[in-house]
Amino acid sequence: MNLHAVRSIYRFEMARTWRTLMQSIISPVISTSLYFVVFGAAIGSRIPEIDGVSYGSFIVPGLVMLSLLTQSISNASFGIYFPKFTGTIYELLSAPISYLEIVVSYVGAAATKSIILGVIILATARLFVPLQIEHPVWMVLFLVLTAVTFSLIGFIIGIWADGFEKLQVIPLLVVTPLTFLGGSFYSIDMLPPVWQKIALLNPVLYLVSGFRWSFYGLADVSVGLSLGMTLAFLAASLAVVAWIFKTGYRLKV
Repeated sequence: MNLHAVRSIYRFEMARTWRTLMQSIISPVISTSLYFVVFGAAIGSRIPEIDGVSYGSFIVPGLVMLSLLTQSISNASFGIYFPKFTGTIYELLSAPISYLEIVVSYVGAAATKSIILGVIILATARLFVPLQIEHPVWMVLFLVLTAVTFSLIGFIIGIWADGFEKLQVIPLLVVTPLTFLGGSFYSIDMLPPVWQKIALLNPVLYLVSGFRWSFYGLADVSVGLSLGMTLAFLAASLAVVAWIFKTGYRLKV
């Protein structure tokens, strides 16, 4: 593996984070803090606790997952789309660097940014509510797997998009609604039976449930199923990326 090339692309992408600090870090943290204030005051007063966990603490994993999913997609999609927009993607494709090394560089940088943001949000959450992490190893595992998986999805979106506006279509119209409806702010046990069954069709539910289990031991579905679904999303994303580079879809004209 060409580690020099991987390191160069990775460092370039990470440097962009510090150049856009307001957009990359500060803005998501402020938005998440507002969720704590609004939901904690408006809903927390009506729902004191869920399964023995205060409502404010209960929504922390969901808020982290919401930011993790959206930022992973945003970071990875813009990272690979910008070289397409400027035309430097052809220099990258003709350079002595394999497709695997390109994916590792861009996806690794996007996942790293998202994980850093997730850790910052967790630290911020401790200022508002008490937190406990019963299974820290599982928490880190779900955090890393989710960040890598959705960075791969963002990478795919960046290649598919032929305009800046399309970079926001999937995150705004698909991922964010699925996250809100995936048990981020409630347990699906609170829903009517019919809606509980419908909620199980939401793939984000399994990510949020597994992540919340690592904090409080509470889950809407078994942790094994959550891990299996996460790995299935990862495998599917890798398969699509492999197909893109094999066929040259939206890369070679």
